[in-house]
Amino acid sequence: MTYYPKPSARTQSRTLPKGRSFPRQRRRRSRRLLPLALLGLLLFGSGFLLGSTRVPSPLSQPEERTDLPAQIAQEPIASSTSPGSPAQAADKDTWELLLVNAEHPLPEDFQVPELTALRGGHAIDSRAYPALQQMMDDCRAAGLEPTICSSYRTRDKQEELFEKKLDTLLQQGYSPEEAEREAARWVARPGTSEHETALAVDIVDAAYQILDQQQEQTPVQQWLMTHCAEYGFILRYPTDKSDLTGIGYEPWHYRYVGTEAAEAITEQHLCLEEYLRDAPT
Repeated sequence: MTYYPKPSARTQSRTLPKGRSFPRQRRRRSRRLLPLALLGLLLFGSGFLLGSTRVPSPLSQPEERTDLPAQIAQEPIASSTSPGSPAQAADKDTWELLLVNAEHPLPEDFQVPELTALRGGHAIDSRAYPALQQMMDDCRAAGLEPTICSSYRTRDKQEELFEKKLDTLLQQGYSPEEAEREAARWVARPGTSEHETALAVDIVDAAYQILDQQQEQTPVQQWLMTHCAEYGFILRYPTDKSDLTGIGYEPWHYRYVGTEAAEAITEQHLCLEEYLRDAPT
């Protein structure tokens, strides 16, 4: 008898007569591949339809400045006023527009706000702190060295400073009446100082820490006078507004009033007294 080798499974799969079904193993493999093929077609179709839609990378998203108040971090700093136009409407009762001067002493029921401690034993109203910190950081980033030399003061501290100035003037030969009047031009009487509101800071250049008119020539003051309104601060006692403020020129005294008021005051060359006086009631 002649022996014929049995054909392999592979040979059988190739030589199956027409009409015969594929082996069971081949049918199972086809069932597994079918869902994968359908999924591939689905992904290809969706990619074709959405191909023009570009999902931005997280690195391309704008950086959120969480260290600024909402009005600064989320809104562009801009003003709808122009020089010479009427002052913007102001709510005189808001905390940042509290007017304090010789004619408007602190209210009897004034409560010292929550304070944020600063370096050197200083402090400021916590609501104004983020703007102050950002302004100082940006000033330093410009290669300058701003230094806070005075900030929040208690009533007792203000009394101490006023009496010290008064004694100095008396020793210089001023009469009691003249000394009282002159002292009030440079150191506010207790109860009438903006420093008691915790909204004012005296900032000087680290390279020149003398509180005189030459302070305005320092790089720090030049930068602050140009940019302070962007952070909601104003130069509170300009050189030509002493008759209105009752305080002599202080090119180091900055007061937080909020960005809207600061922009209007700076662009229209006003002092706080004028801004509040002209604002609609």
